[in-house]
Amino acid sequence: MSNHIHKFQSFLFLFLVSALVQGQVKALVGGTAIDGYGNAPIPDSVILIEGDIIRAVGTQAEISIPENAEIISTEGMSVLPGLWDMHVHLMINGHADYSYWDETYPPLFKDVIMPSSAHQLLMAGVTSARDLGGPLEESLEVRDAINRGDIPGPTMYMSGPFIQKKPYPGTEAFRWGVNGEKDARAKVRKLAKAGVDCIKLIDQDQMTWEELSAVVDEAHKHNLKVVAHSHRPEEIRLGLKAGIDNFEHTGLSSAPAYPDDVFDLITERTAQMNKGPLYWTPTIEGLYNFDYLVSNPEKIDNDSWHLGLPDTVITDIKNSIQKPGELPYFQLTPIRKPTLKTKFNQLRKSGVVMLIGTDSGIPAKFHSQSTWNELDIWVRVMGVPALDAIKSATYWPSHFMGVSDKVGTLSPGKKADIIAVKGDVLRYINLLQHVNLVMKNGEVVKDE
Repeated sequence: MSNHIHKFQSFLFLFLVSALVQGQVKALVGGTAIDGYGNAPIPDSVILIEGDIIRAVGTQAEISIPENAEIISTEGMSVLPGLWDMHVHLMINGHADYSYWDETYPPLFKDVIMPSSAHQLLMAGVTSARDLGGPLEESLEVRDAINRGDIPGPTMYMSGPFIQKKPYPGTEAFRWGVNGEKDARAKVRKLAKAGVDCIKLIDQDQMTWEELSAVVDEAHKHNLKVVAHSHRPEEIRLGLKAGIDNFEHTGLSSAPAYPDDVFDLITERTAQMNKGPLYWTPTIEGLYNFDYLVSNPEKIDNDSWHLGLPDTVITDIKNSIQKPGELPYFQLTPIRKPTLKTKFNQLRKSGVVMLIGTDSGIPAKFHSQSTWNELDIWVRVMGVPALDAIKSATYWPSHFMGVSDKVGTLSPGKKADIIAVKGDVLRYINLLQHVNLVMKNGEVVKDE
């Protein structure tokens, strides 16, 4: 019996090699591979890619490289699955005046602003991202244009408009209000029919229970997960009761910690294994790094966020944030910052699955910079092991979005969404501020 198995394995290996020889083959050779599962890194690695699919991952001693393969050296580099950012807003680019932006720039969203944001994310090593709040038509058209290969960007997962009780004045294009249970269900059905990838809730504590539960129930009927703000205690209480899948932020203003009953409710939910993981995207770097930004405003001069934007828009954004310490958006930050570590650690202790997300696009927080900053704060300040932080930016997001069979790890059969960085990111996570190699769907889109 064992002889038959050996013969079959030999045949399978020869078949694989033959298939590789016949196809378009690339080999990433020499780097330390970090698979995204949290396993021990693989030194002197080889990653064989045929077309857009990873076919083999192992050491140089284990894997024979086909003669016709294109060799891409990753010597001295950390090689990772492409990163995910689970909370971005393509429709904004760091401008400080939301009302002015919402009034002035919608005509540029589809063809300029959102493609620019997407391209910046990709160049930062983000090969998949979730957009949580934007105009429906523009969001889906940009997502689909990326998928067709018409414009560069990460694979995007779009919520379309926020769902809330009542949109803020001037935001009706990307915030939909609900008026009663029937209307709530109708709004979700409209989004589902249009083809969104998830539902985004905000201010759910201002809805009636009938409206909130209808949104969540209708979304789940259409196999859409629900993502919700969690700034206020009641938003969390009601969200947990309704069955929200993923909470965002570590809000509560300057409150020193989550109230005891909220923490207890979270831990009670994570104990219910039959319901699967409870996900949380804390989005802390924008607040945590604010005082550094005020002291070091030259960060704003980094031109990585200019990519794809007209000079007039760049100038407009610069003018709006030239005095970051005076921005109304951040005035509570000095008293919120001391609370972040406590609340972050409460979430870790509670058993939620934490996801890397940044809220990029908010004032002075650019798509080109935010993701690596979030990882840096998690590891350097919050004490999250680097392998765990990377897993929260690779495997876990793909699992939440239901695509872990396709992306999220360096595994045979997965899409070749891969990044490489000079140096050891497990020791120096901030090396991710300059991603040297970006491969998406097996194609090198950045090589520096």
